[in-house]
Amino acid sequence: MSFHPFHMVEKSPWPLTSSIAALTFMIGMLNMMYFMKMDLLLTALMITILTMYQWWRDISREASFQGHHTIIVSLNMKWGMALFILSEVLFFISFFWAFFHSSLSPNIEIGTIWPPMGIIPFNPFSIPLLNTTVLLSSGITVTWAHHSIINKNYPEAFNSLLLTIILGFIFTILQGWEYTQAPFSISDSIYGSTFFMSTGFHGLHVIIGSSFLLVTLFRIFLSHMSKSHHFGFEAAAWYWHFVDVVWLFLYSFVYWWSF
Repeated sequence: MSFHPFHMVEKSPWPLTSSIAALTFMIGMLNMMYFMKMDLLLTALMITILTMYQWWRDISREASFQGHHTIIVSLNMKWGMALFILSEVLFFISFFWAFFHSSLSPNIEIGTIWPPMGIIPFNPFSIPLLNTTVLLSSGITVTWAHHSIINKNYPEAFNSLLLTIILGFIFTILQGWEYTQAPFSISDSIYGSTFFMSTGFHGLHVIIGSSFLLVTLFRIFLSHMSKSHHFGFEAAAWYWHFVDVVWLFLYSFVYWWSF
């Protein structure tokens, strides 16, 4: 038997179950929108939550107890996370491309003005500005948590990361409240489509990032992190900072510039 620093991943059912969950979720969404039935969607959510729990459990075991996450494996994971975030950047660029294509040269169908005729945009100095403050504050607290781990101050890391998660939940609640007050819908011209697609997918990324940080918080509580071995936290922090930066662009252009 030859020893090497790479991790030969064992067979796992979780990629298959997550794929089944994604397909079921899509069909469940269509079922809900067309027939107002929630049973398939709730089933998909249950499969997704169970898969997430067990997949994260297995990776935590590999990292903390089995010693599979060597220096080379961690380096490869850092590159993988960086490329994943790059793919997410390109994902949001497509929404900004659609937004600027329509806003910089509005055509006659929308009245040759931006925002289009009949659209009342949100006041950027109300809920959007509050959400900006909340999200930027969460970027500060997650950096605080990172420095606390490096300095081996794990109680402080736990508290600052918990505060980050709370701020993320506050952001989500405020955005949901904002949507209920919206004077336009996703079907109201290109403005409604680009607004709800860009801000809605950003809100989804905030929820995903919050769950990522929540798992990391639980691992800090279980003493899985150390000064030199905490890439799980670093990956979550990178993702959270990416979410922060995307929101700054959304606030600057979709909210403020369009007002």
